[in-house]
Amino acid sequence: MMRELPLDLVRTLLAVVDEGTFDAAARVLHVTPGAVSQRVKALEQRTGRVLLVRSRPVRPTESGEVIARFARQLARLEQDAHAALGMDGSAESARLSIAVNADSLATWFLPALTRVPDGLRPSYELHREDESNTAQLLREGLVMAAVTSSPDAVAGCLVRALGGMRYVPAAAPAFAGRWFGAGRDVPLREVIADAPVVTFDRHDDLQDAFVRELRHGGRASARRHLMPTSEGFVTAVTAGLGWGMVPAAQAEPLLRAGRLVRLAPDRDVTVRLYWQQWRLDSPALTAVADAVAATAAEALDP
Repeated sequence: MMRELPLDLVRTLLAVVDEGTFDAAARVLHVTPGAVSQRVKALEQRTGRVLLVRSRPVRPTESGEVIARFARQLARLEQDAHAALGMDGSAESARLSIAVNADSLATWFLPALTRVPDGLRPSYELHREDESNTAQLLREGLVMAAVTSSPDAVAGCLVRALGGMRYVPAAAPAFAGRWFGAGRDVPLREVIADAPVVTFDRHDDLQDAFVRELRHGGRASARRHLMPTSEGFVTAVTAGLGWGMVPAAQAEPLLRAGRLVRLAPDRDVTVRLYWQQWRLDSPALTAVADAVAATAAEALDP
């Protein structure tokens, strides 16, 4: 026989997952830490599964992720109902969590959010994550939607193609002259693996993938600078710290101004992006998805 999942227990588990500790969840819920612990244990007994790893911070188990995702979906539906009924406080409580990669965040994504009609616009909680990892946040129930490079739908999610984000292999003119300079008569593939490179973080594979394609193997230089913001990445390349794969939207004005030069005019790299969201009948979520798709159609390569 299917057992019901009491809403107060489900909400308590979500509070623990979001806040990271039982004490912090207790403060948010205005109850004692002991009450939080009892509610979580009651939910674990009801489901017959361990739902939390009692670490610091607390982490949900695979079963806990399912409950957390369920709790977020309930919260979203409740917020939509409050908004439809015009109940006081609905706008303040409505919050939409979205995972998005840094380059989209720095270029086209924020303008998309401004296109959502005022009457449907929620508060946003954005999680910056590499496009290859954003889908994982959906699986864990930490976000309701994501810009991702994966076309494979996460369980319980819809997928919509957005377009291609184009990257330009570029460097500052002085850097390019020093490492790949005219007159050396050496193919780029022979020297690029030795040149200092700028990467976003340790998970950023774009520069290495470019070198692998160019040289049919290998990777970019071990002399690399990690710049974990999109703006900082572009600034570092423009300053001559190393070469890098710069988003075309950021690279093109710098190329026109002569502050960057292309390293290989015929070898831009395009990363396909997709929008994934929960299968949820939510007017706010649908409005955001439509605004994101419309803006992406204008900003990204088809």
